[in-house]
Parts: sequence; structure tokens; C-alpha cells
Amino acid sequence: MPESSNENSTGPVNRAALNQAVGEIVVATPGPGMSDISRQIAGWLNEQSAVDGLVTLFIRHTSASLTIQENADPDVQSDLVDALSRLAPEHGPYRHGMEGPDDMPAHIKSALTSTSLNVPVLDGAMALGTWQGIYVIEHRARPHQRRVALHFLGTVL
Repeated sequence: MPESSNENSTGPVNRAALNQAVGEIVVATPGPGMSDISRQIAGWLNEQSAVDGLVTLFIRHTSASLTIQENADPDVQSDLVDALSRLAPEHGPYRHGMEGPDDMPAHIKSALTSTSLNVPVLDGAMALGTWQGIYVIEHRARPHQRRVALHFLGTVL
């Protein structure tokens, strides 16, 4: 196939230059639970004029995490938080306790979930499923300000 072709074996090739943007959002969590950050991320991508590419999210904490989960029924989020609490109960036999009884269980819950996510961006929007949202999961017993670093790599308008 000649080099000037606009197609390869998987379809059209986008020859637009790749751009990147970095940023951060701050999420105020109310305590244990899940906070939907999908709109904040979509707004940030819009500010970057993102078209097609990949957005990477990274939570800068060891006692909170990220997940992609159902956004239609809030019972799903409650059940997930409850399940994590059963896996790592607050008053377990932990050595680490200098930051309070909720700290070590929070570290365990963070280790069981994700600290980073990658989401494709297609035609200016995250390619999430119909019932998917992006959440910060707060594992500590009190409110926090959580920082999520963002990196977009792709084409822009």
C-alpha cells in the first residue's frame, strides 16, 4: 500500500498531530462513599478542546481511589462501599494505627481498587458506556480534599 494512503488494515488513519494537556481537579469528599467526577473530567476535556485520544486519571492519595462504575442506581455505590468495609473492617488486627482506626483499612481498600484509570476520548467525549461514571472512592471516615491529576494525549480542535 502506498505511504500516501489514508487507510490501513483497521480503517482510516488520523494524521493529525498529537497534543497533550495536563491538569488537576480537586474533589471535596463528604467522608466514606463515592463521588461522581465524570462531569468535572468532561468539562476539563472540553476546556482542552479534546477530540480523540486518551485521558489518564491518577489520584494522588493512598487512602482514596478511582473506579468506573454504574451511575444509574445509587444502591450500587452503597453496596460497593459496604463490600469494601467488610473486606477491610475498621477495627481489624492492624499494626499501623497512628493516623486513626480508619487509616489502615483505607490503605487496604485503595490497594484493592485503582489509583489510576485510562479512558478513551472519541469525538470530544469520554467513551464511557451508557451506565458508567467515574468516581472517587473516599475510604476515610471524615471529609477530605482529594486531588486527581489528569493527562490528555490526543488530537484537539
